[in-house]
Amino acid sequence: MTGREWAMTAMAFVVICVVLLAAGRGLASGAMGEVLRVRFGGDAEHTRVVLDLDRTSRGQVIQAGGDGRVVVSLAGVSPANRGLTGAGTGLVRGWRVTGAGAASRVELDLATSAEIERRFLLPPGDGIAHFRYVIDLKATGRAPTAPARTPPPRVERPAERPLIFIDAGHGGRDPGASGTGSRESAVTLAAALALKQELERTGRYRVRLTRESDAYVALYRRVAIARQADADLFISLHADAGADPATRGASVYTLSEQGAGRAVREFTRGENWHRSLNLPGRDPSVDRILLDMTQRATQNRSAQLARTLLGELEGADHPMLRRSHRDAGLAVLLAPDVPAVLLEMGFITNPEDERMLNDSRARRRLMRAVADGIDRYFREPSGTLQMASNGGAQGQP
Repeated sequence: MTGREWAMTAMAFVVICVVLLAAGRGLASGAMGEVLRVRFGGDAEHTRVVLDLDRTSRGQVIQAGGDGRVVVSLAGVSPANRGLTGAGTGLVRGWRVTGAGAASRVELDLATSAEIERRFLLPPGDGIAHFRYVIDLKATGRAPTAPARTPPPRVERPAERPLIFIDAGHGGRDPGASGTGSRESAVTLAAALALKQELERTGRYRVRLTRESDAYVALYRRVAIARQADADLFISLHADAGADPATRGASVYTLSEQGAGRAVREFTRGENWHRSLNLPGRDPSVDRILLDMTQRATQNRSAQLARTLLGELEGADHPMLRRSHRDAGLAVLLAPDVPAVLLEMGFITNPEDERMLNDSRARRRLMRAVADGIDRYFREPSGTLQMASNGGAQGQP
């Protein structure tokens, strides 16, 4: 067999493995799983690290221990409680698990020189209900090429609080829809400021706005700044409009299947697109499969967020459209790795909805319900996920 044939065979094997993994439990549904806990066993010669997971995962070695650290990426799982850290035992002095897009980054600071002896995934069985990702380390007797990094003091880590981006729709030269006496751009900015206040009042979130004044911000720029900041959630606020002034009520949009395809095409136009998703970057076909898996997980998380928002709005007796969960290929929903929804708060062309949107007390009640929905989304990050129904309105707000 020629060298080229070997290379093609190896590439096909990698792709098949990734596809089979995607068909496994958890990743097939696109749901992000969790790293539940980290356990250790062994001694200063051989140390076993066990990561308990509630979903299957694929591991990739980023650093193998030669510089005093072992770093492994676990696809499709996120650390519980936004991050895990602690002291190790045996060959491991300290450890931490942090989120990295649609994966977790497992970092082990070594007490002495060591290397990975083996890695493997154990499925549930023998009375154990969860998956276990096992890393076996063995001492090498060699000096590390660089000193092991001591974990910094972690008295307070505000960066670990989820980062929420609120997008006030329209603005500047794009005023949006008009009611009898108000413009959509002004209504959405007032609502965004009220929602920011409600979320910050809890002390559990970092909150940023895509605009804080009557300024124009391009649609793709709104998504880009959220991605660049590693946002955990993106919510775009709008006021609907219709030809019939009797039509009223709120609705929530998530990304459609057609929009997901468009998002992937837009995202892969750049030459080094894989780097911003922490993908291996060694084989474009494999990276494309991993991007599709990331996009699917993001769509499902967005659908989960939409359901929690709708539940809180209905519980607050806010007027709703009959089919209140819709899907569309809207530009502000296209980020492949940031869960996103667009909330149409009501119809600015309906007299009752317009009065509600411009009344500060009614607006605050509405934003309090939205904040409660976001809070519930982060308290209940897992569960059976359903995609938005097909046939929603297309186009851009």
